[in-house]
Amino acid sequence: MTLQERIKEGILLLDGAMGTQLTARGAKGNNELWGVEHPDVLADVHRAYVAAGAQAVITDTFGGNSAKLAKAGLGDRADELNRRLVEIAREAVRGRAWVLADVGPTGQFVEPYGDLTEAQMTDVFRRQIAVLLEAGADGIIVETMMDVTEAVCAVKAAKGIAAGVPVLVTMTFDVNPRGFRTLMGVSPAQAASRLAETGPDAVGANCGGLLPVQYAALCSEMSTATSLPIVAEPNAGLPELEDGVTVFKEPPETFGAIVPDLIKAGVKVMGGCCGTGPAHIQAMSNALKMMKK
Repeated sequence: MTLQERIKEGILLLDGAMGTQLTARGAKGNNELWGVEHPDVLADVHRAYVAAGAQAVITDTFGGNSAKLAKAGLGDRADELNRRLVEIAREAVRGRAWVLADVGPTGQFVEPYGDLTEAQMTDVFRRQIAVLLEAGADGIIVETMMDVTEAVCAVKAAKGIAAGVPVLVTMTFDVNPRGFRTLMGVSPAQAASRLAETGPDAVGANCGGLLPVQYAALCSEMSTATSLPIVAEPNAGLPELEDGVTVFKEPPETFGAIVPDLIKAGVKVMGGCCGTGPAHIQAMSNALKMMKK
């Protein structure tokens, strides 16, 4: 069974946060470079998620586009870093889980809000995604997008390179008096409808200033606008500062408890974002097993 087929069948469980897991293991500076320089540590993170029940792991390539790496002085190493990070994930899971290559935002905006044209933005993503797929990724997950137009560029880039490779895309939402909205003021239904037009295999939400228990309502709104599978990757609560360190305190039990509501809301792909770890994914895995009994 291919990953594309698997997404359409049952519930696919993703892994949890990468950044906070690496930080807990001593990572400093650029996560992509640190992961390449510490492959055993990175591989341990991937393996821990698989042991917890993750059926797909996400590569340490969130900030791996050339625009983002250039700001860190690593623009000339973009291809090398992306390729190696996929290889590390593949070697770590050894066929026990699918490998989704992570594609995050560029940190720039498309005209008229920024300096890039849609064609230029698409080219940035095309370069990264081409390398990720050449390195053997089973699929692409475009994450933490605040601007639907940028997300559309990323999906178009992915779909234009390799037909048959699954592409998942998630937006980041906060909540205000008007309800759930992206940074650009787009509602969940509007985002889902616009993204669905580009041909992804699943759409959804990750990260954001929301509690895990708010994700069912958010995803339900998205499911009203598309028949595509919905993706949900909540943070482990809202970020808090403790002694100058950002922490997320939502316990694993919360993630197990929200699984039934997420499924009712149309979620077919679920996992965790900032602050989550193997224990949160284990809780979701346990909840899924209980629902099958």
